Amino acid sequence: MLDGSTLTELQLDILRVLWDQGEATTQDVHDALASTRGLAPTTVSTLLSRLEKKGILAHRRQGRQHVYRPLVDEGQVRRSKVRGLTDALFGGDSAALVSHLVRSDDIDEAELARIRQLLDDRTRDEERGE
Repeated sequence: MLDGSTLTELQLDILRVLWDQGEATTQDVHDALASTRGLAPTTVSTLLSRLEKKGILAHRRQGRQHVYRPLVDEGQVRRSKVRGLTDALFGGDSAALVSHLVRSDDIDEAELARIRQLLDDRTRDEERGE
């Protein structure tokens, strides 16, 4: 099972490149991150290898290059990260997380309305057996 809660921001940035491109060489990933991260190509290569060892990426050979692709989708990582956050900060209590979010001053009325709609949709789907 994926433990996305242990993924670093840099690893997530690498995954975002691969999710956007579908697959990419080490050089492609390096180029995509160059403007924001300034990493050496060897660092990118090491990070890709580590993600592969964790079972998050796979590669195929294309000539002398490795072409990497993600084995997990963005939704899986999001769920895992949110579960880790919920466990760490709210003792696994999802309702406490939601309560914290809706009581926050950082959330505006439009976002609250969207949350209400999502909850209504979920309730309606469950009543229909979906």
